[in-house]
Amino acid sequence: QVRLVESGGGSVQPGESLRLSCAASGFTFSTSTMRWLRRPPGKERELVATIHANGRTTNYADPVKDRFTISRDNVKNTISLQMNSLKPEDTAVYYCHARLENGTYYWGQGIQVTVSS
Repeated sequence: QVRLVESGGGSVQPGESLRLSCAASGFTFSTSTMRWLRRPPGKERELVATIHANGRTTNYADPVKDRFTISRDNVKNTISLQMNSLKPEDTAVYYCHARLENGTYYWGQGIQVTVSS
């Protein structure tokens, strides 16, 4: 059974940091492309960051470049998203996403991040 379990969300003030983690199980993690997406309130879900199986190739959405860092641990089967200099517009439900080599994809249940003064 595939599981993607996010953790680390919460409420912070602008300028602060949070680190999200996603624990994966039930599939071949080391060959899968992993992503973080988010759904801001009242908006469509949007891509935040991607990390490929090799762990070296990453991509970021323009709004988070230079503030967020995605990483993965292919031994522990986890990915993380280090979020620095958080802004109110980063408020969203954040989702972990896995795309397997065969094209199948899975979602985590999502975790709330709120940035407010």
